[in-house]
Amino acid sequence: MKMTFNTRLLASSLALCMSFGVAHAQDAPRVGVRGAITAVDGDALHVKVNNSGEDVTVHLTKDTQVRAVTLAKIEDIKAGSYIGSAAMPNADGSLTALEVHVFPPAMAGTGDGHRAFDLKEGSSMTNGTVGDLVVSNGRTLTVKYKGGEQKIVVPEDVPIVNLEPGDRSLLKPGVKVVLFAAKGEDGSVTAQAISAGKDGVTPPM
Repeated sequence: MKMTFNTRLLASSLALCMSFGVAHAQDAPRVGVRGAITAVDGDALHVKVNNSGEDVTVHLTKDTQVRAVTLAKIEDIKAGSYIGSAAMPNADGSLTALEVHVFPPAMAGTGDGHRAFDLKEGSSMTNGTVGDLVVSNGRTLTVKYKGGEQKIVVPEDVPIVNLEPGDRSLLKPGVKVVLFAAKGEDGSVTAQAISAGKDGVTPPM
């Protein structure tokens, strides 16, 4: 199937680049892909894209990073944890989380800040360090970043996940992935980082 990428996927790619803190050269277009692996063929993945149903071939290199996405609980988040959260604004200035992902200590500082995001129209992405954490009172997090902070309410039905070190053994047919990649002049797509759901987890970012 001929591969096309809509504006939403491109915006998603740029937001994910900031969220996961991967540096890219400035001359290659970026594409973001959310979907499920349908086949693995050597250094290539075939991915069925969410929403559009398109089949995309994604090439891997020795530098492609793979991270596992595993389930977490609100109790796993402590003061000092470094997290990211896509969220929607509330009338009182706080945010309601659409998802929360917890970074490993080695990735603390990744994408630090607050910015627009495209998981849902009007959503934002906040990456920062957890200050106050009130689980008994509405599951509220205070997330601090350079130049500001946000109060984020985490509903009980919102997915919370960990990002963990991973490898290519995670990349199997049926696995759900979120990845961002460089698109070559010939239309080829080369992954620079992949977040792969482990044990059936769907990456919520």
